[in-house]
Amino acid sequence: MIRILKPIENGPEALLFDLDGTLYRGHEPVPGAGRLISGLQSRGMLSLFVTNNSTRTPGELAEHLREMGIEAPEDKIVTSAMAAADYAGTNFPGAAAYAIGERGLKEALLGAGLRLAGEGEPADLVVQGLDRQLTYGHLTAAVRHLLSGAAFVQTNPDLLLPTEGGFLPGAGSIGAPLQAATGAEPIVIGKPSRILMDYSLRISGTSPEGTWVVGDNPYTDLAAARSAGCPAILVLTGLCDADNWETHCAKAGVLPDVVCAGPEALEQYLYDHMGIKR
Repeated sequence: MIRILKPIENGPEALLFDLDGTLYRGHEPVPGAGRLISGLQSRGMLSLFVTNNSTRTPGELAEHLREMGIEAPEDKIVTSAMAAADYAGTNFPGAAAYAIGERGLKEALLGAGLRLAGEGEPADLVVQGLDRQLTYGHLTAAVRHLLSGAAFVQTNPDLLLPTEGGFLPGAGSIGAPLQAATGAEPIVIGKPSRILMDYSLRISGTSPEGTWVVGDNPYTDLAAARSAGCPAILVLTGLCDADNWETHCAKAGVLPDVVCAGPEALEQYLYDHMGIKR
C-alpha cells in the first residue's frame, strides 16, 4: 500500500530513518527492512538512523541492527543521547550532570566533557532519558537537583516505547513525575524537537528539503520533519496502522507526504516513483 498525499518534487539527498517501530520492534526486525537498507547502501544513497532512544551507544545499536540483518554503520547512527550531550556540552561546558538514563546517555555525556554527579553531589543540570533500572531514589535525587536550580534536559518526550510484545513506558513517562513535582519544563532534545533534527542535518550535510524523514510516529517523526522543513514518509509498522493513521495524524496536527505500508512499499515508491534504479 502506497498513498501519496503530496508528491515530493525531488529525489532524496539523504534518508533519515527512525528505528523503534520503523525498522524493528524490540528484537524483531520489520519485514523487508534489511533489504531496503542494503539496497539503498548499494546504490550510494546516504542513510542515517535517527532514534529518540537514548539507552544504547551507536556501537551497541549497530550491533543490534546487524543481529537483525540490518547493516547500519556506527558513524551513521544518531541518538537523542548524542544530541543531548552535544547540547549540554555546548551550553553547560564542563558542568556536573545528574543523569537518569542508561549507558548510551552516560557515555555520551562523558564524551562531551561533562561530569556525572552522584545522588548526594551538587549538579548543574539533570539530563533525563529512558532508564529501565529507575528507582524512587533516582527520582528523589533529580527532584532535589531541579528544586535547587539545576537545568532540566530531557532526551525525548516519548510516552511509549514500541517492542515486539507491545509497548513499554518511555522517557516522557519518566519525566512526567519530575515535571509534576518541580514545575520544571524540560529542554526537549529528541523528536519532535528541532534540536535532534538540526544535529542530524549537521551530520548528514544535506539540505532539509532534500532530506526525507521516515518514521512510524506522527507525534514525533512527522512533527520533527515538519519543524525542520523535511519531507515526511509515514510507515505503518509501529504506532500507526492502516485503520488508525489518519486519526493519529489528525491528533498530531501533521500529515505525511507519503504513506507506505512498510519497507517493501517504501522501496517500491523510491524505485518506481523517484527513478532510483533497481
